[in-house]
Amino acid sequence: MLRKERIAPGGKVLMHRASLSTSGTPRPSATSIALKYAWRWTRLFLIAYLVILLGMLWLENALLYFPRPYDGGTRWQVVEPNVEDAQFQAADGTRLHGWYFHHPNPKAVVLFAHGNAGNVAYWSEVGLQWRRDLDVSILVFDYRGYGKSEGSPGEAGLLADGRAARAWLAKRAGVAEDQIVLFGRSIGGGVMVDLATDGARGLILERTFTSIPDAAACHYPWLPVRWLMRNRFDSLAKIKNYQGPLLMSHGDADTIVPIELGRQLFDAANDPKEWISVAGGEHNDEQPRSYYAAVQRFLAGLPKAPAP
Repeated sequence: MLRKERIAPGGKVLMHRASLSTSGTPRPSATSIALKYAWRWTRLFLIAYLVILLGMLWLENALLYFPRPYDGGTRWQVVEPNVEDAQFQAADGTRLHGWYFHHPNPKAVVLFAHGNAGNVAYWSEVGLQWRRDLDVSILVFDYRGYGKSEGSPGEAGLLADGRAARAWLAKRAGVAEDQIVLFGRSIGGGVMVDLATDGARGLILERTFTSIPDAAACHYPWLPVRWLMRNRFDSLAKIKNYQGPLLMSHGDADTIVPIELGRQLFDAANDPKEWISVAGGEHNDEQPRSYYAAVQRFLAGLPKAPAP
């Protein structure tokens, strides 16, 4: 080690060891070493975060939609009478499929948009139960990419599919499109709110959200999903444009779409409206019997549809 002179007060020359390496260059301090490693780990974290972010953006549709294509399984063997295959096309030519549960003297004509998973074979019980217990004719349809429907799902496609299903149902049931009761569950609620802005006899929503980015932010609060997601389904911005009766339900134990999002959407809607909170209800739980009694009252209180 070299020694370096230092002048002390009074002019006395002192000697101390210099912080020099054997090559003569100053040695880095502990602080600079710590900063160097901190920056290195920060860069690694930022790179990993960016990779995850880009990956989730790339896979957005795969993380949002879980379609089950037609597999010919026993679920597709509906033996109940008056269940018809519905085949129709969206505006872009995509061929779509659904099941129509016909009632000879319906109290309402209902269009049902299901959640982001399964297909009509998995949702057929909704059609059977609503026809049997609520005396309605109901069309349960598959979005593009689900069941026997062609194509791949995405927001614009699902909204177009909903409109095509409504047009088919109106023609088959002999009613005007704005005299159909729209019924949506989860992501299907986003589809039905969009359709309801054109007019509807009534709107029934289950376990739905203000928007897809809002729901995603509950699961990924560390990602800027509200800025970057392509699929929006911005029901909060659209619901104010619906002028008609609304029945909305949500489970207070829903961990997929928190009840707070449903309540925000309900609060933004116009009157008349009714809210049902299901105690202990999770996102995929069956509805309690009291819910169907409320639906029955809701349907009975709707304005009478004009004769065709």
